Amino acid sequence: MNPYSKDFPVSWEELHRNARALSWRLLEQGPWKGIIAITRGGLVPAAILCREMDIRLIDTICVVSYGSESKGDAAMKQGDLNVLKGVEGDGEGFILVDDLVDTGRTAQKVRDMLPKAHFATIYAKPAGKPLVDTFITEVSQDTWIRFPWDMEYTFSTPIADRHSR
Repeated sequence: MNPYSKDFPVSWEELHRNARALSWRLLEQGPWKGIIAITRGGLVPAAILCREMDIRLIDTICVVSYGSESKGDAAMKQGDLNVLKGVEGDGEGFILVDDLVDTGRTAQKVRDMLPKAHFATIYAKPAGKPLVDTFITEVSQDTWIRFPWDMEYTFSTPIADRHSR
């Protein structure tokens, strides 16, 4: 059963604007040693933060949590957490960045690994929000965020037609 009843498509322009807003908030809290991006969702926001904040040191923590199938809603189901690559240290002085925090499962795992890192996301849902130090936009738990790197342009059925089925 799909727990997401709402769709929230995000354009490249909107993502860039929100990542810049995140960088403004984070600059006030620095100085920072570097950024640790949670792959894959945190890679694009991390690149924008690095540019806007003039940070040159970037690393990744590679965690798989959502399905990788490309058919239907399979990618919307969160599975077991698998850490493919970690980061040394406790995260002190680093920004840990991801595109969003959803249930908080991935966030809790990386928080346990890097307890002194400052965790920042662009989007936060209620279940995961307590694990994030800084975020820009809150969305409801039943909303699936569609990031620009996951979409292609195609016909969109009007919302009224979707509800009449």
